[in-house]
Amino acid sequence: MIVLVTGGSGSGKSAFAEEKVLSFGEARRIYIATMYPFDLESRKRVDRHRKMRAGKKFETVECYTNLKDLILPKDSVVLLECMSNLTANEMFQEKGAGEKTVEEILEGISQISKEVRHLVIVTNEIFSESMDYEGETETYQKYLGEINRQLAEISEEVYEVVYGIPVLVKGEMRSEKIME
Repeated sequence: MIVLVTGGSGSGKSAFAEEKVLSFGEARRIYIATMYPFDLESRKRVDRHRKMRAGKKFETVECYTNLKDLILPKDSVVLLECMSNLTANEMFQEKGAGEKTVEEILEGISQISKEVRHLVIVTNEIFSESMDYEGETETYQKYLGEINRQLAEISEEVYEVVYGIPVLVKGEMRSEKIME
């Protein structure tokens, strides 16, 4: 099963995605971290997310580019966080896919989804502001928008987290309690 979780910055999407992984029961839990810790602020964010996951039995795998090269345990439940970082990495890092970013990421997700029991993907909702950008920022938005659209299409469940409240956009609400 693929579950897509989106929301704005600080919306609670990461916490919800972690609880979603836990709702699948006992399993080997893999957290694929895509944020490249390039400065103090990003290192603080990485530390904050590690503290959020503490005690939840996640194994962390850092993957900044080339998602399709990951080999994961067959019966694991995977949390991939997040598409906005992975997209930027693929576009701008030396070992990234550049103009082939969309294809590279979608191929990696396809490969992972065939290997694991469940895949929960976190992405960012960056499109609600109506600002015009040019150049690389416009290309980034185009790529992330296409990735998000295609992920929503292939996902069995899609949630948007708004102010800490998960809203089911696609799929059926299951009876288990996800967030308190």
